[in-house]
Amino acid sequence: MTTHTNSRAGAATENASARAPGARYVYDLSEGDAGMRALLGGKGAGVAEMRRIGLPVPDGFTVTTAACVAAMEDDGAWPGGLWDEIRTHLAALERRTGRILGAAERPLLVSVRSGAVVSMPGMMDTVLNLGMSDQAARGLAAESDDPRFAWDTYRRFVQMYGTVVEGVPGQAFEDELTALKDRRGVRRDAELTADDLRELVATFRGVVRRNTGHDLPTEPHEQLRRAVDAVFGSWNSPRARVYRELNDIPDDLGTAVNVMQMVFGNKGDTSATGVCFTRNPATGARERYGEFLLDAQGEDVVAGIRTPLRLPELESVLPGVYTQLLETMDRLEQHYQDMQDIEFTIDDGTLYLLQVRTGKRTAAAALKVARDLVAEGAIDRRTALRRIDPAQLDQLLHPTLDPDQAPAPLTHGLNASPGAAVGALVFDADTAAERGGAGEDVVLVRWETTPDDIHGVAAAQGVLTAHGGMTSHAAVVARGMGKPCVAGAGELRIDAAARTVTVGDTVLTEADTVTVDGTTGYVYPGALPLVPPQVTDDFSTVLGWADDVRRLGVRANADTGEDAARARELGAEGVGLCRTEHMFLAADRLPVVRRMIMADDAAERQAALDELLPVQQADFEEIFRAMTGLPVAVRLIDPPLHEFLPDLVEQSLLVQRLETDGEADGAPGELERARTLLAHVRRLSEANPMLGTRGVRLSLLYPEIGVMQTRAIVRAALAVRGRGLDPRVEIMVPLVGYAEELRRMREIVVATADEELAAAGAADLDYRVGTMIELPRAALTAGEIAEHADFFSFGTNDLTQTTVGISRDDAEGSFLAAYLEAGVVRTNPFASLDADGVGELVRIGVERGLRTRPGLETGVCGEHGGDPASIALLDELGVDYVSCSPYRVPVARLAAAQARLDGTPGRE
Repeated sequence: MTTHTNSRAGAATENASARAPGARYVYDLSEGDAGMRALLGGKGAGVAEMRRIGLPVPDGFTVTTAACVAAMEDDGAWPGGLWDEIRTHLAALERRTGRILGAAERPLLVSVRSGAVVSMPGMMDTVLNLGMSDQAARGLAAESDDPRFAWDTYRRFVQMYGTVVEGVPGQAFEDELTALKDRRGVRRDAELTADDLRELVATFRGVVRRNTGHDLPTEPHEQLRRAVDAVFGSWNSPRARVYRELNDIPDDLGTAVNVMQMVFGNKGDTSATGVCFTRNPATGARERYGEFLLDAQGEDVVAGIRTPLRLPELESVLPGVYTQLLETMDRLEQHYQDMQDIEFTIDDGTLYLLQVRTGKRTAAAALKVARDLVAEGAIDRRTALRRIDPAQLDQLLHPTLDPDQAPAPLTHGLNASPGAAVGALVFDADTAAERGGAGEDVVLVRWETTPDDIHGVAAAQGVLTAHGGMTSHAAVVARGMGKPCVAGAGELRIDAAARTVTVGDTVLTEADTVTVDGTTGYVYPGALPLVPPQVTDDFSTVLGWADDVRRLGVRANADTGEDAARARELGAEGVGLCRTEHMFLAADRLPVVRRMIMADDAAERQAALDELLPVQQADFEEIFRAMTGLPVAVRLIDPPLHEFLPDLVEQSLLVQRLETDGEADGAPGELERARTLLAHVRRLSEANPMLGTRGVRLSLLYPEIGVMQTRAIVRAALAVRGRGLDPRVEIMVPLVGYAEELRRMREIVVATADEELAAAGAADLDYRVGTMIELPRAALTAGEIAEHADFFSFGTNDLTQTTVGISRDDAEGSFLAAYLEAGVVRTNPFASLDADGVGELVRIGVERGLRTRPGLETGVCGEHGGDPASIALLDELGVDYVSCSPYRVPVARLAAAQARLDGTPGRE
């Protein structure tokens, strides 16, 4: 027999020595408020605050995050006295309610729910209806005069407790439920009778026994103790850890546990459960948004087990409760001055609020809500800017579907999360994670996603589900990640075993591609063309507020005129990095570059460079035109020359094949050409090319390359100025480690530029010559280097590699992931700037450069320039600007404003 037990079940031992003197770990809801979030978790603090302001919430108490943290730190052992403290608060709850947990008459039932400090929807565990047993079920049936309600509540408890606490696979219960409905000839759970449900309870208890080897406990205090421990343990479940990693939530916060009196949404047609938002979380529109289910419990809605009704339909069913709910929604939004996400239950016509939290929303909704709340006078602009996650803005810059190009849809569902996604179908989260992680575009299609699917959702381009509504797990998580999602597409018939989905007569497999339009809810066969995103008024307005606040300038990394134009549209204030070598890789240029590399003498090399000069000039003209009036920093060639030649192994194999098989049809001389090319590849190959002949070293060995590039830059600027535009030229020398390197290279650049200007009679064209600081020695000797530099640009990608001694290409696929998992390093140093190491070198470089040359402009042009955490550090270090990819420019603009709002000093 295979058992599936929860490793923490029954592990709630206590360690008296672990309890700090005077420590308190449990609070009644009446003792809390919104300011106690760090201790009570978001759910506990929210419910306590609603109770404090007079809204209807069930009674209960909260076990604090501190208790969970103490248990985590002691290998799961509870701090001494915690169980006694819980029992004391339980006894007080029993006195207040006049009920006893699990009693035979008027039994008290409770929910046991997690509550993280930072909202993690669906990622941790919940147990409802705790305290149920045979005697409690009989007592509940007698009190309610509704045996069906009592046994429905009991079967729900056994299923949830068995899954969460005992570790029984949830599908084992679902299979038995489906089998019973088949035997009875019914489709809906609500069609099962009280006798059917009593039989199902016995069946479910047998499922627990078969999978664990023991009976489900019926003693209510044992149930409670083990459930609290299971909720503690769910903090470190795989899905919770993935969610925290994706959202940069610390692992050491722990979760609170909320124990609250059960109120029941499954008492018939006068009862319901639902989730609502005070504004539309997809668009931000000020409208009622939500869903509910009659005769159901809360997990039914968020788990997507049934497709719910839209919130306005509640008015026709329970009009008085609907009016009360609308008034409550308005009151909570006014109280928190932000869009709220509210979970509610209607128990036989009485409204109860179970949770309130700031609603997760799309980036478009975040901008609209912020702008509207400012217009309504609820908050000021600075508060609005603080509330928007800079990284979320990336969602707005993804392509959308062109409605004029769409064929007949395959099917449709609920437009749960906007945007368009194209990808191959995959039917499970592991496959989505594997294929998506390998760079393939995939769409995850599921009957309904569960919290355990979080890693697959993160790797997929979009999500498609057959069941669930707008507030289901799939919808909420997809919106938070900016993933397009169509939920509740009821026509889908998914066969997970066969890995097929059927819609009518159409059968799709993992070999098929679909297009998902989360904005309209339509799903299309094949890959449809997408259109670039459009900048909205909300986007422009809110980013304008950010520009009024920030100190840091924001430029873009752009190698083409198209990239530069797009960056300018998104608010870039210039180009901080134009990589000239990328221009060499075009198919029509690479042969010329190779002739230059393989030249046998200077004259042959110069001939190739002369051929490259006009095409480089044309490229620079496009960029200067797009950025007229704004600075453009053009980096001279950086990578080693062998990168423009074939791979050594591939070229060796080609020569070997030609020597073995003879030359190909009608290609005389092919073998000799292949051998010549191989010789050059071998000559230029280096054991560690990233630290070899590249950057300024290459230009000093072959100064004619730098001369050609300088001529192209200056001629492009003159040509653009001749059309009435205003080019702002900056020439950047890479990989400088010694001041003498820059001095010599500057002489070459200035002599060439001045020669071009003199020949054109344009001595008044200003240009600046600077350098990249991407070696530790350059940062440490920045004072000497600054004598020959008009500006510094810190190349933090290479500076991280050379400081930490990590090859990015190698480390991210090997030990770095293990280091992150084990906590050896807190963050990937290539994603967020290493503050203590690389950040310290930046600080030294800025300070020493300014000491030599007051007013020296400094920037950062690595990928860190688009990372909010790095931007906050760079603002503090006094850097003047950051440069990032065009689509990260809005992120950088907002993050730079938030750095100012957080009060970092920086350099004014």
